[in-house]
Amino acid sequence: MTSALRISVVIPCRNDAEFLRKCLLALQKQERPADRIIVVDNGSTDESAAVAREAGVELIDEPLVGIWPAAARGYDAALPTSDIIARLDADSRPHPDWLARIESAFNSDAALGVLTGGAEFYGAGRVISYLGEHWYIGGGRVWVNLWLGIPLVFGSNFAMRGAIWERARTVVHRENPRIHDDLDLTIHLRESDGVRWDRSLTMPVSARPLTSVRGLARRVGRV
Repeated sequence: MTSALRISVVIPCRNDAEFLRKCLLALQKQERPADRIIVVDNGSTDESAAVAREAGVELIDEPLVGIWPAAARGYDAALPTSDIIARLDADSRPHPDWLARIESAFNSDAALGVLTGGAEFYGAGRVISYLGEHWYIGGGRVWVNLWLGIPLVFGSNFAMRGAIWERARTVVHRENPRIHDDLDLTIHLRESDGVRWDRSLTMPVSARPLTSVRGLARRVGRV
């Protein structure tokens, strides 16, 4: 017999109103609805906050600009009422079965602590999308697995048990806006945490960071 898990979705957002609107619409169409959807407004000057309010989701503020401060603020807000904390970004467009598959995976494996998947890049040609999926995301997963012995947690597409964040929240570099939050989280996980990569759990995400040399350099240049 499976138990009903309480799942909260955290979305860090900075000046991504139109992307956020489409992300929230995709979350409204989930086969398994989220118990909570938390948008973390990270100092936006556009209509991001208004979009969240219109959608009727929870909206909290994180004034320290950076993906790690914003994500951590959202995880903290979700923690008291969540068995599972799921994470995506404002430019993510989750498939309708995303949360249902997350719930099924955690219900069927008590040892599973973190579940992550890959990306499907939209908004670019086939070559850019392929390189993003297989070189940028896929390559990172390979070298992190060789380095740490666990898969790279992909920040736009993962879920973790609340107990994982309860322990990690005090050791990660959550106030450092210059590092990749997902890589830093991965570094502070243990093999015993039960980190799993699911090849079929893919997430459509915008290819915009890969369409310019500056954008790609900014991503790759972060630790």
